[in-house]
Amino acid sequence: MTPLSKWFMRGAEFVAAMMMAAMFLTFILQIAVRYTARLQWLGEAVPFLDPSLYGWTLEFCLALWVWVVFWGNAFIVRERDHVTFDMLYLHVNPAIRKWFAIISGLAIFAGLLWSLEPTWDKFYILRLKKTATLKALFGDSIRMRDIYSIYIVFLGVVSLRYGWRAWVSFRHGAETDLHHHDETASR
Repeated sequence: MTPLSKWFMRGAEFVAAMMMAAMFLTFILQIAVRYTARLQWLGEAVPFLDPSLYGWTLEFCLALWVWVVFWGNAFIVRERDHVTFDMLYLHVNPAIRKWFAIISGLAIFAGLLWSLEPTWDKFYILRLKKTATLKALFGDSIRMRDIYSIYIVFLGVVSLRYGWRAWVSFRHGAETDLHHHDETASR
């Protein structure tokens, strides 16, 4: 791995970690409000512990979860971390393995790029839909399109990764494709 790619990987991991931390802190806030809302302080209810003020926490956690999943799969998860059915792939000669890698890489590349246009059409509709409760936190500016926009990033990044895998396999064979490069770089 080059220093730039290591820096990018660490940055992507940091962003994912911050989203997980925000999700955890929001979850702790949910618990605190739920179990302290009934408390009386000097005979009166504490106004900032009113549960109706914290309805946004559930939707915020769900939105962060969507972002963590697609962000992580686009930028952090390596190919070797995925579950693969490679019994046949590992038992054929390197020339056939190269073509397996090229064909599968191009199929994933093309399939994800092909799905980009219909997905974008759905996002056009989502620009009109507001979130149910996040306006309490962000105002009226957050739309459903914003919450699910990470999926467009995911489609683009993963398709480019598999297009690159097909190119590397074509140039250098399957033994030196990205799966193999990741293993040798970590040694």
